[in-house]
Amino acid sequence: MKSYSVLMSVYYKENPEFLRQSIYSMIDQTVQTDNFVLVCDGPLTEELDEVIACFSEKYPTIFNVIRLKVNQGLGHALNVGLRHCKNELVARMDSDDISVRERCSMQMRKFAENPELTVVSGTVKEFMGSAEHITAVKILPEQHEDIYEYAKMRCPFNHPAVMYRKSAVLCAGGYQEVPLYEDYDLWVRMLIRGAKAYNFPETLCLMRADSGLYNRRGGWSYLKKVAAFRTRIRKMHFCTFLQYIIGICGQGIVCLVPSSLRRWIYMHFLRKSNKNVDAN
Repeated sequence: MKSYSVLMSVYYKENPEFLRQSIYSMIDQTVQTDNFVLVCDGPLTEELDEVIACFSEKYPTIFNVIRLKVNQGLGHALNVGLRHCKNELVARMDSDDISVRERCSMQMRKFAENPELTVVSGTVKEFMGSAEHITAVKILPEQHEDIYEYAKMRCPFNHPAVMYRKSAVLCAGGYQEVPLYEDYDLWVRMLIRGAKAYNFPETLCLMRADSGLYNRRGGWSYLKKVAAFRTRIRKMHFCTFLQYIIGICGQGIVCLVPSSLRRWIYMHFLRKSNKNVDAN
């Protein structure tokens, strides 16, 4: 395939400088996109609009800005944006992360090597403050068979680093209203339908992890959403009853422990500490 689309959503709480860095990292790829779809999920701040205007003026043939009148959440915004992506291959990107320059060329090359692939993602490094301050690395299974089994217990792809086939996402029903799990839910539905996947062991994206990241992943409200999602994929017959119970109990414990302990669990069991993983 000759090119790919970039799909990004932004809302009013985003940091303008983070947005600028994120957009630039996708514009500055070694293989440049010819279709950057940016969905403004509701009215934005003046500072965010200035960043968008700057890129729109500089890249008028590439930028396609879609403005929604009301904020309706990431899943809805991505579904709207996906319909405006003109290429079959779509690279997802979050509005505060940073892609490495070779990311999209690596993914396109992998799709060319294996036309059966539907989703290609890879390793992400979490950072705080500057991109040089790596705090953790999220490494996922590389090959399809391992990815499929991994998905029964944990999210199999790093969403900000994903490139997928637009047609396969639409056939699976697109993003649906599953609080906190819009992406994970989509991957499960795609895998059930026979999607083939690959994860690069190399780093494709640097993901911003602020001080409140692990605080937000706790509490009874979060646990209720975890249980609802686990019940949903159990009803899809994607996981066994034992995996369903282990998933809820395991995440339940992580949700209810103090935030300092939760961060320690993520760093030592659910991520690789920067002390234990060499830079790629």
